[in-house]
Order: sequence, then structure tokens, then C-alpha cells
Amino acid sequence: QVQLVESGGGLVQPGGSLSLSCVASGMIFRIYTMNWYRRAPGKRRELVASITENRITNYSDSVKGVKDRFTISRDNRKNTVYLQMNSLEPGDTAVYFCNAALGTNEHWGQGTQVTVSS
Repeated sequence: QVQLVESGGGLVQPGGSLSLSCVASGMIFRIYTMNWYRRAPGKRRELVASITENRITNYSDSVKGVKDRFTISRDNRKNTVYLQMNSLEPGDTAVYFCNAALGTNEHWGQGTQVTVSS
């Protein structure tokens, strides 16, 4: 059974940083494209960043400044994908979800809440 477990969310002040982690089990982690999505209050879920099995990264054009502020990475030895988030803004407040995708096969974590507020 595939499980994705996110951690690292919390409350942070504007301008602060958080590092999210997602540990996968029950799957061959290294062959999956790993994604971070988020769902802000009252909004649809949106893709934030992706990293392929070959470590090619992609960042969403629709998320303001994500390429300059967020970094996605993976450690295949630890079956873990990370999202380092810097210069956080109130608009980054959302539930962040880890997603594993391989063709039409995909799995989701339960999400971790990130709140950016003073």
C-alpha cells in the first residue's frame, strides 16, 4: 500500500521559511515524478513544483515568484521529496500536498497546513 506522509508545515511570519518533507512508502520511489500541490482557502488545488525521476525540476508559472522562492528536491535513498520555501507571503497560506505520479497512476498525501501570518 502506497503512503505519502507530509510534514514540516506550520505557522510562520511573512518573510520566513519552511521546509516541507514527504516520505513515501510502498512504491518504487525513484521512478516516480514527485509533485507538490497546494490548495489555498476558497481556491482550487494548484501545482507548485515537480521533480522527475531524472531530477528535472519544474515550477508553476501561476504561483507568484515560486521559481525564486521555492526549491524542490528529492533523496531517493530516503524515499523523500522536499520543498524548501523562502520569503513566504500571506498568499502562500494553503494546505500543501505531496503527489507521486507515474503515467496515469498517482498517489496523494494527506496534506500539511502552511500558514503565513504576522
